[in-house]
Amino acid sequence: MNIQVMPEHKLSSVAPMKQCNVEKKEVELILVKDQNGVQYTNSSIIPTNGSRVGPPGSSSEDNRETWGKKIDFLLSVIGFAVDLANVWRFPYLCYKNGGGAFLIPYILFLFIAGMPLFYMELALGQYNREGAATVWKICPVFKGVGYTVILIALYVGFYYNVIIAWSLHYLFSSMTTELPWLRCGNSWNSVNCTEFNGSLPENGTSYAKYKHTPAAEYYERGVLNLHESSGIEDLGWPRWQLVLCLVVVVFILYFSLWKGVKSSGKVVYITATMPYVVLFVLLIRGITLDGSMKGIKQYLSIDFNRLSDPEVWIDAATQIFYSLGAGFGVLIAFASYNKFDNNCYRDALLTSTVNCVTSFFSGFAIFSVLGYMAKKHGVEVKDVATEGPGLVFVIYPEAISTLLGSTFWAIVFFIMLLTLGIDSAMGGMEAVLTGLSDDFKILKRNRKLFTFATAFGTFLVALLCITNGGIYVVTLLDEYAAGTSILFGVLIEAIGVSWFYGVDRFSEDIERMMGFKPGLYWRLCWKYVSPAFLLFVVIASAVKRPPLRYDNYVFPEWANQIGWGVAMSSMLMVPFYAIYKFFSLPGTFREVCIKICSAHKSKHHIVLQINLFLI
Repeated sequence: MNIQVMPEHKLSSVAPMKQCNVEKKEVELILVKDQNGVQYTNSSIIPTNGSRVGPPGSSSEDNRETWGKKIDFLLSVIGFAVDLANVWRFPYLCYKNGGGAFLIPYILFLFIAGMPLFYMELALGQYNREGAATVWKICPVFKGVGYTVILIALYVGFYYNVIIAWSLHYLFSSMTTELPWLRCGNSWNSVNCTEFNGSLPENGTSYAKYKHTPAAEYYERGVLNLHESSGIEDLGWPRWQLVLCLVVVVFILYFSLWKGVKSSGKVVYITATMPYVVLFVLLIRGITLDGSMKGIKQYLSIDFNRLSDPEVWIDAATQIFYSLGAGFGVLIAFASYNKFDNNCYRDALLTSTVNCVTSFFSGFAIFSVLGYMAKKHGVEVKDVATEGPGLVFVIYPEAISTLLGSTFWAIVFFIMLLTLGIDSAMGGMEAVLTGLSDDFKILKRNRKLFTFATAFGTFLVALLCITNGGIYVVTLLDEYAAGTSILFGVLIEAIGVSWFYGVDRFSEDIERMMGFKPGLYWRLCWKYVSPAFLLFVVIASAVKRPPLRYDNYVFPEWANQIGWGVAMSSMLMVPFYAIYKFFSLPGTFREVCIKICSAHKSKHHIVLQINLFLI
């Protein structure tokens, strides 16, 4: 018998030398001495042909579903990360914050925080093969973080599905010979509706913010019916047209997810690739328009003086964080269905790079059209540049309506928005389904019913968002559901992995999967740089938080209190679960701390961590 002696904080293995007709294997013995007065052993069998198995005590890889093909996983991650914000937020931020100069802080934060956090979540999910809650078997006291991100993903689904429903409504409305937002004189138009031909509104409002163009009135009066609501206290009834669109969206999500990654992995072949095809087509069309080069030059103009403004760095930090999608539990859920020896390091570099390049590329398609709009109306690009729904549901559709073959271009554009939204919504719902079904096995055994219940539940809450005043509910949820709470969740997650579970232990897990340890750069980022980055973003987002408003409407104080209630409902899962875990275990204070903070660690490592924690 050949016994390999390893340091006491690592695992020891015993490999039988007897020749057999079966495949040669190693037997791994885990010896835990004198932990809470109990001695026990555990063992697992490791194939010696180069493949690696799961963590000690985990179930066999065959017991968990895996992606049909590697490309299914990559497209799912890319589809989730590349969402509407890549089109309606990054290009405007880049333009507003110094053009090409904005790429300096953006790329800096990508390398020191974005990629490390992205890599950490993929490795965490793949090694433990669990969803966002049960993955914290590595450090049980932090399991509340898992419930935090699951709740956030659920809250986002309440309003994100509504934005997809708007895109579907526009898609159906585009199937006419003349687009309905081209001219005034429709049933939804007001007496103030104005078709501008080469001049700005007289009141000094920028063209992008003017509310009485045909496109702006179609969005707020024809689709949202906002003119019949006086505020969030006056929501009214759901719009039946949007109800039907929301039903279609929910059914698409259900039938994409009901069979797990085997079904969703095939849907992303369309939803993750279609936006790239459409963006390329729109770019080719955009650069042929008169004035397009002016818009692109404005997009890329470099103003290094803007780098002295702290707001530019704050915008870059928050954008890189939200753009990559860390902290929603989605990356953990997707990676948990990988094969154990998959190279998630390469996946993290590839998918995060693709996401950021997509954001930059989309700016050319957007600003080529904004340059055309500025030339058409005889104004500067800054007068038509905007972000968010105002860009993709007002300014861009208006530009499309003036082109030859406008119906075709409108259909193509809204198909892109629809697919951008669908695969991101699929990712969020999969995080909820995987996270809870891994924790409650009865849900896993009834996957189809659980998927239906989750989809139907999001539909019922989303009805509030498609009322006459539904845009106010969307604004409230967008601000609070995944604002400070998601930053807090990822900060605690990074601290839990790096400081309690330990960077060294985490690095050993990665070596166990892929055969190599992360370099010093990644370990430093995980332990120091990424937590510091997250703390910076949390403080910055809290300090710069202006009063909540939608255009000129300022939300009442009680609405902000409801918003904070939504945010706190997810954040409080962290301390509540820690307190519950602490008081539910017998033993002295020190013994309980060891129990709730330990998982697959040697005793001396646990005691060291607890001593540091208590100090």
